[in-house]
Amino acid sequence: MSPSPIVERLKLYFICGTADTFDLVQTVETALQCGVTCFQFREKGKEPLYGDKKEAMARALHTLCRQYRVPFIVNDDVELAIKLDADGVHVGQEDAAAEVVRRRIGSKKWLGVSVHSIEQAATASRYADYVGIGPIHPTVSKQDAAEVNGTMLIRQVRARFQHLPIVGIGGIMPEHVEAIRRDGADGVAVISAIASAPDVAMATRRFACL
Repeated sequence: MSPSPIVERLKLYFICGTADTFDLVQTVETALQCGVTCFQFREKGKEPLYGDKKEAMARALHTLCRQYRVPFIVNDDVELAIKLDADGVHVGQEDAAAEVVRRRIGSKKWLGVSVHSIEQAATASRYADYVGIGPIHPTVSKQDAAEVNGTMLIRQVRARFQHLPIVGIGGIMPEHVEAIRRDGADGVAVISAIASAPDVAMATRRFACL
């Protein structure tokens, strides 16, 4: 059986917002050019954009993703995702419940859910197209990150939910990718390893070639 389209798109999942890089549009375009397979607009952290400014940025990034034929996912903001006709929404455990979000966005849009336990994964599996599991390694990108737990939960979720797409996240560098996939993840999500890199193109290619 060939991989599902979503699994193929989860291989290199780039997450970024204005707090993560100096020039968000340029960073995202470079990453798209160099092999990112999915992009999530996550506008959090210090002095995030709101209202019209956030929407304008999201539209610009959505346009880029369409140009490069890469799925565009919005973090948390369901209304914005619907307004822009984004490809999907990603929510955490502190955001709207997956069941509620699924009803809002319908069955044709992707829904991703961050999970930190096998119980949360079980609940998410009823509504989500994929789950994000982490942090696998210490991370500076999320100040509210859960406790670092390596790939243990990835292994547990894969054993119980064999067909649920999984993305590993949290402090991931290229040298970590092989082990994360071996333990059951379909792909890796990256923020600072690309967004904060001195050479975004080179950093992206290092992940994309794996």
